[in-house]
Amino acid sequence: MSPADDEGPTGVHCRLDELLADRGMTLTRLSELVGVSIVNLSILKNDRARAIRFSTLTAICAALDCEIGDLLVRAD
Repeated sequence: MSPADDEGPTGVHCRLDELLADRGMTLTRLSELVGVSIVNLSILKNDRARAIRFSTLTAICAALDCEIGDLLVRAD
């Protein structure tokens, strides 16, 4: 599989669910804070995203008061 292949697992796990739970925040509230639709956040949360803008990534991390490495980790 080539790096540009959009099929199959990405090897990256998004910990958005855990971070939201730890902070008592809903996906709806995060959507309001970062200006990203609930649908797109849900795609990210469920590890179905193929890409993310750096601006979106930094906005999510700012809203959750976390580092990028807290949000995105290598999948085992």
